[in-house]
Amino acid sequence: MRRRRLFDVAIAGATAVALTFLLLPLVAIFLRVPLGELVSQLGSGVAVDALVVTLETNAIAQALILLVGTPTAYFIATRRFRGRALAITLVELPLVLPPAVAGLALLAAFGRLGLLGSTFDVLGVTVSTGTKTAVILAVAYVASPFYIRGAIASFESLDQPLLDASRTLGAGPARTFGRIALPLAAKGLGAAAALSFARGIGEFGATIMFAGSLQGVTQTLSLAIYAQFDLDFDVALSLGALLVVVCAAILFTVKLLPAWTRSSSTSVYPFAPSGSS
Repeated sequence: MRRRRLFDVAIAGATAVALTFLLLPLVAIFLRVPLGELVSQLGSGVAVDALVVTLETNAIAQALILLVGTPTAYFIATRRFRGRALAITLVELPLVLPPAVAGLALLAAFGRLGLLGSTFDVLGVTVSTGTKTAVILAVAYVASPFYIRGAIASFESLDQPLLDASRTLGAGPARTFGRIALPLAAKGLGAAAALSFARGIGEFGATIMFAGSLQGVTQTLSLAIYAQFDLDFDVALSLGALLVVVCAAILFTVKLLPAWTRSSSTSVYPFAPSGSS
């Protein structure tokens, strides 16, 4: 009994140390400057410009991630094909790449002198440093793995016999995907999208190397913090506090999402008379 009690105390102590270590730096941001001054600093031109650029570029990047990443994740999750392990590895690779390497890779691929730079020029699309298109590509590159990997896990957890039954009763693959797979995987897809969005908002390394940091054009919140660090530390703290609040809100939203359960009305029988689509 005594050993068990000592073990419980050690576990509790380690947990307290870990949580304190993770929380203390965040609390320090809000204690360094009064709350009223933090809020007022968010009204500065730098903060407003950075917030607008961040929201605009992340919204577009997230839309592209959902549009392309969802069918990609569904294909990988529901098919067994040669090279599947390699495909999953390619999805996960940007998660572990150093930001500097990701930025260099984007420059080498999409920059004006990069592998596809001339192709974009022909199409009339400018992806060079100093454009919002470059910011969108950088955000999509580093944030998409968070969504795709989570979406793969969500689709893999579906009841495969239910999907097979919908096909047996006449539903085509597109109808099965839209009417069965997506609703059942919605909770996991939502959580993955939230994490992806949070990662995109905090992106720094690849963006500054590939897109640069021009106020009102490519300077996101993370880049503005870096730019203001030596110029106006209070503004940098305010922007940092804003990012902490936004990311914490996203994570809490994911955790507090109501438990979506399969509705008793969910049935594959409505597909029977419709024929294949």
